Amino acid sequence: MLKFPPFKTIDNSLPLHWSSSFQFASKSLPLTAQISTFVSLTLRRRSFTTITAAMGDDSGMDAVQRRLMFDDECILVDENDNVLGHDTKYNCHLMEKIENDNLLHRAFSVFLFNSKYELLLQQRSETKVTFPLVWTNTCCSHPLYRESELIPENALGVRNAAQRKLLDELGIPAEDVPVDEFTTLGRMLYKAPSDGKWGEHEVDYLLFLVRDVAVNPNPDEVADIRYVNQEELKELLRKADAGEEGLKLSPWFRLVVDNFLFKWWDHVQKGTLNEAIDMKTIHKLI
Repeated sequence: MLKFPPFKTIDNSLPLHWSSSFQFASKSLPLTAQISTFVSLTLRRRSFTTITAAMGDDSGMDAVQRRLMFDDECILVDENDNVLGHDTKYNCHLMEKIENDNLLHRAFSVFLFNSKYELLLQQRSETKVTFPLVWTNTCCSHPLYRESELIPENALGVRNAAQRKLLDELGIPAEDVPVDEFTTLGRMLYKAPSDGKWGEHEVDYLLFLVRDVAVNPNPDEVADIRYVNQEELKELLRKADAGEEGLKLSPWFRLVVDNFLFKWWDHVQKGTLNEAIDMKTIHKLI
């Protein structure tokens, strides 16, 4: 994936740093090399033009989120979670692509509990492209199409991705959330529009972890955090259902709450979480 630093342009020609590099190099290069260099730079310019044209009215998108949308390559899967290939995070979250091309990608949702068995929730940042400012579980993201996050054995690739994103979003060091401490309880398939343009269509791995950790949220990803016990979460659900305080929950979190969370939470408190594991079933909650 090409990465383009900020630049200025001259007369809609090559970006300044590309043009200057060509002019500098051309003084000492033979003609054939000059032509080759010029063609290479021109192709890079056209690639940039294609990308910016595809972005269209997304030019106002937060810079960090825009970079992630084009740099991150999500794992495309079928409804049985077989890997089909990869595509940009941008394409994977366009409802047009989801509906017309049936793009489905792999995801994970982390539920981190402290030693008092309180669940850590986060409020997604205002700059998130999908579902900004909604409350959700501890961390929700995607394994990327890279070797370390494609390892199928015991969902190790997904657990590696979860460890990476807990650091990215919440500032939790990898050593505080060892991959061997994650319990992968199951998978669900769901589809959820965020607005007219964006949405989710995921096979979501559900990961539980009990650890006391220090949290240092990344403001580009997280607006707020809070720990809740079961009764406090039920009160949040009541407020969300009643539309009080403008409180909203992510659709994937609500699906987990309505179908699995409280019975799994009881297993956490009893120390019997392994009894709840079911990795053979993909729960289709569409």
